[in-house]
Amino acid sequence: MNKLTIIGNLTRDPELRTTSAGKEVCTFTVAVNRRKTGNNQQPEADYFRVSAWDGLAKSCGQFLAKGRKVAVIGSVSVHTFQTQTGETKAQLEVNASDVEFLSPKGDGFTQVDEPDDPFMGGH
Repeated sequence: MNKLTIIGNLTRDPELRTTSAGKEVCTFTVAVNRRKTGNNQQPEADYFRVSAWDGLAKSCGQFLAKGRKVAVIGSVSVHTFQTQTGETKAQLEVNASDVEFLSPKGDGFTQVDEPDDPFMGGH
């Protein structure tokens, strides 16, 4: 069974689009903070690219924004890509089956101070 659950914050606004086959897809990246260990005071995070489809895509596109906290459940896969400098990197991608919106509705949520999305334009 391939099922992953993550909780984190969106690194940028989600992108909602329609495929050539007419299916709606919403993509976004979630930063999941790691627990601090030892004397390491710098926050570290893992980044997961998420794809939500059809009705779930519409909801994500409508209600999510950069900095919002979400819980995502879905199957995970690994994709590799080349950076502009020629370095090979791996990206974890989640095909969402469920997305829970954890930031309170209508609150003036606080933007998280996460580094820029390392996968922006990665493929």
